[in-house]
Amino acid sequence: MNITIERLGHRGDGIAAGPIFVPLTLPGEVVEGTVEKGRIVAPRIVTPSSDRVRPPCRHFKTCGGCALQHASDSFVEQWKQDIVHTALAAQGLDAPVSLAATSPAKSRRRATFSGRRTKKGAQIGFHARASDTIVEIPDCQLLTDELLSSVDALKDLMAIGASRKAELSFQVTQSLVGLDIAVTGGKPLDDALRLSLPGVVINHKIARLTWDDETVATTEPPAQRFGSALVVPPPGAFLQATEPGQAALVNCVKQAIGDAGQIADLFAGCGTFALSLATQAEVLAVEDSAEMLAALDAGWRKAIGLKRITTQTRDLFRRPLMPDELRKLDAVVIDPPRAGAEAQVNELAKSEVPVIAAVSCNPVTFARDAKILTDAGYLIDWVQVVDQFRWSPHVEFVAKFRKP
Repeated sequence: MNITIERLGHRGDGIAAGPIFVPLTLPGEVVEGTVEKGRIVAPRIVTPSSDRVRPPCRHFKTCGGCALQHASDSFVEQWKQDIVHTALAAQGLDAPVSLAATSPAKSRRRATFSGRRTKKGAQIGFHARASDTIVEIPDCQLLTDELLSSVDALKDLMAIGASRKAELSFQVTQSLVGLDIAVTGGKPLDDALRLSLPGVVINHKIARLTWDDETVATTEPPAQRFGSALVVPPPGAFLQATEPGQAALVNCVKQAIGDAGQIADLFAGCGTFALSLATQAEVLAVEDSAEMLAALDAGWRKAIGLKRITTQTRDLFRRPLMPDELRKLDAVVIDPPRAGAEAQVNELAKSEVPVIAAVSCNPVTFARDAKILTDAGYLIDWVQVVDQFRWSPHVEFVAKFRKP
C-alpha cells in the first residue's frame, strides 16, 4: 500500500495515519510497502522529501547507531527545535527556542561497543536496528578516530576475557592521555585473567582498564579537562558526549547566569559546570555520587585561579535543597537525568533565587518542571538547543529562568 508520512516520532521513525511506523522516512514522503503489526519494515520511497540526503556513512542502513543520517542538517535542527516547542506547548508554555549548535562529524568521544567471539576471532561494533546482530563499523562517521582505533584492543580483550557465547559491553571514553575502557559481561576476574589483562593494556597503550567495576590496570590517569581543571572521573562516570557539545553547554550556562557570584550546581557530576564557573563565582556542587564529587574536588584543588568550590553528597530526589539553603544564592545550575528534578524544582519554586540555568535531555520532563517554575513567577527568557548527539533523535538544551 502507498501511504504518506505525516511526522517523525520521538525515536526518529516516520509516522503515517493509523498510526503506521516507517523507519528512515521523512514528513511528506510517499512510501510503499507491506504493513505488518503497524510497521512497514522495508519501505520503498515513492516520492522523496526535499530534505532527504545521501547518508554520509556507508554503515547507516545496517548499523543501529544513527537514526537520521538520511535527513538534512537543517531539517534535523528545525525538528529538534520543534520538539522543545511542542513539549512546552503541552504545558501551556511558550519561549524563544534557538536553533541547535550541532557537534561536527567524528567528534563523539565516548561510546559503548558490543562484542562477541566468532570462530575466526571476535566481532566488535553496534547492534543493528531492533536486532541482537552486531555490525562492525570501521568507517563510522560519528566517533572520533581514537575511539575507532580501540577495536583492535577490544578484540584482544575478547580473546582472553570472553566466553564463547557471551556478549561483552565495552564503554570506551577518549581521555587526554588515552582510552579509558570499562568492560562488563566478561569472565569472572580470577587470578589468571588479572595476570593477562595488563598485557593488553600495555600493548595498546590503554590509559585505564576496568573489569566489572574493578580497575585492573592504569598506565596514566585518564584525565578530562573542565575549564582550567584536570579531572580523573571514576570508571564509567557520565561525560558530555563531545568536546564541542560540552563547550556549547558551558557557554549557554555562563550566558544564563551572567555575573552571579554565589552559585549552586545541582546534579554536578564530576564538575563540568562547577569547575568552569569557579573562575567567576564560589560554587556549591551537589551530587549523589561521592566518587564523582571526590574527582571534582581533587581537580579543583590542583587547579590554579579558581574560587572556592564546596561539595555536598546528597540525593536531590529524596533530599532536595530547601529554600533556606538556597537563600543566599545568586544563581542555580541544574542538570538532572532524564527523569527531571520535580522534587528539587518544587523547592526552587518557593525560593527567591534570581536566575536558574536549566540543562535538560528530556523535553517532556523539562516542560513539566518548567510549568512548576513559571506558576511560581519565573519567566523563561530563552532556550538553546545543543545537538551533540548528531544524527540521533536525542535532544539536549539549556534554558534561562528569571524571577522578575
